[in-house]
Amino acid sequence: MSGPLADGEGESVDPATEVFIAHRNLLFTVAYEMLGSAADAEDVLQETWLRWAGVDLGTVREPRAYLVRITTRQALTRLRTLSRRKESYIGPWLPEPLLTTPDVADDIELADSVSTAMLLVLETLAPTERAVFVLREVFALGYDEIAEAVDKTPTAVRQIAHRARTHVAARRPRTTITPTETRAALDAFKQATETGDLQRLLDLLAPDVVLMGDGGGIKQAVPRPVVGADKVARLLTAGMGRIATAVLRPVEVNGYPALVLRIDGEVDTVVSVRIDDGLITGLYAVRNPEKLSRMQRETALRR
Repeated sequence: MSGPLADGEGESVDPATEVFIAHRNLLFTVAYEMLGSAADAEDVLQETWLRWAGVDLGTVREPRAYLVRITTRQALTRLRTLSRRKESYIGPWLPEPLLTTPDVADDIELADSVSTAMLLVLETLAPTERAVFVLREVFALGYDEIAEAVDKTPTAVRQIAHRARTHVAARRPRTTITPTETRAALDAFKQATETGDLQRLLDLLAPDVVLMGDGGGIKQAVPRPVVGADKVARLLTAGMGRIATAVLRPVEVNGYPALVLRIDGEVDTVVSVRIDDGLITGLYAVRNPEKLSRMQRETALRR
């Protein structure tokens, strides 16, 4: 998105643009948590802006609620389209990695809600359940406000919220892991992988660890989840050993420390983890270039 919607610069900003800019980060996060795709979230924001720009502000009592309602409805429409697209997706589908800043990690609840592990749990919800869960559990919106956003009665929304909470609770990481704990595990993982220390790697992985790779049919990746510490460890050490120019670097992704693999200076893979009871239970490697283009641009600017 370009112009005043992106940066707020210019000689004068009209009231509609000013209000939109003030709530842009909130709207983006709502859309991203519903879609798991930064590119699609940006498209939803563009559609939200086009609708917001045509509204008579004098008729809007609560601009924030109004904007959240537009964003949620646009995201629901997009989510149903994405669901059909994922049916023909080649290999496992993973959320698009989102480069985040340390202040996101400081907010443990927000960091947990945008973590790769949580976004994968949200993928198991129906579209309306996902919208209700995000708006209620992450942003603490009232049932009446959510009801307007998803075109349901407040009573129905309460029932959906309860069902979604129960569903997510059974699948989310068992304990809240701090960024510091994640960073320590990733540092050890990085060292073990780079040195080919198979035993050290096995010590870090849970017996039933799952490795998922997303190449989108464009880049080579594991075609289906790999389960088991021994299989995962051997696959990782063999893979790193074959790439002489590979460099692993720490990065903050989706509110938690992660690793970015660069080959000849270009972002090749972003690796994030799920940790339960001190062991890595999930490894998520995104290689699809379409999901890494934003990461490539943003990391290049920060270097």
